[in-house]
Amino acid sequence: MQPSRIAVAGASGLIGGALVRSLVADGHEVVRLVRREPRSGDEVRWDPEGSYVDAAGLEGCDAVVNLAGANVGSRRWTEAYKAKLRKGRVLGTAALAEAMAALDKPPRVFVNGSAIGFYGDTGERAVDESAPPGEGFLPSLVVEWEGAAAPAREAGVRTVFPRTGLVVARHGGAWGRLFPLFRAGLGGRLGDGRQYWSFVSLHDEVAAIRHLIERDDLSGPFNVTAPTPLTNHEITEAMGRVLRRPTLFAVPAPVLRSVLGELAGDVLGSQRVLPARLLESGFTFAFPEIESAIRAAQ
Repeated sequence: MQPSRIAVAGASGLIGGALVRSLVADGHEVVRLVRREPRSGDEVRWDPEGSYVDAAGLEGCDAVVNLAGANVGSRRWTEAYKAKLRKGRVLGTAALAEAMAALDKPPRVFVNGSAIGFYGDTGERAVDESAPPGEGFLPSLVVEWEGAAAPAREAGVRTVFPRTGLVVARHGGAWGRLFPLFRAGLGGRLGDGRQYWSFVSLHDEVAAIRHLIERDDLSGPFNVTAPTPLTNHEITEAMGRVLRRPTLFAVPAPVLRSVLGELAGDVLGSQRVLPARLLESGFTFAFPEIESAIRAAQ
């Protein structure tokens, strides 16, 4: 890929930060969207919840990547926090899409972050991108989130939705909270451990996003998950093996529901998601197995 000018929203987050480092290392010019006043020429002001983007800052960008949004799993899902999750994702995406559509020369591609929460609880049933949305808060949120990108797509911008699974990383995200527990010998299964977790290494997450940016023939949803989803019990055992720690502790489902409230449904729910379209497009995972993904994250 020739050096390009790429705007990134959510550049300070786990995935966004890793993506920016990868792009800069390969000589691309990265424009960061920030919520404060810009401090340098490579920053552009935006306010996702206020539906504002300084559209002039997107002029000349070949691609826009939106990875912004409050952390779904950082706290209980109160009605106020669910409203915050919805506003940040839906209004922010709409603002970016409308800003791109208004440009005389829009970017060629809009990669808008999404999530496998689209599918809801799939139990033991494996699903790919052909599956319909599930039921509940997260599926409805993802449907709105992806739908908010319509102005960009209607303006002729190739629009892609990487539906990301659980990112295996040392710092940040769900695994950022798991590593310290397992290293301390306090790790264990959650609930009965039979729920499927669809994971992806941070390395493969970034590589997949870059793949979606670079391939002009790809659009629509792409599951960004390793091709081998495992149960929580299997992942717990793998964490114990790699970190050489016991995994004797278990958190019963009622305790999780008491502590996490509605969010517990996401932790205890099963999502067996396959990256069918990503594999069909020729993408190769560097860390397709859970043990290799855990080792890469250390």
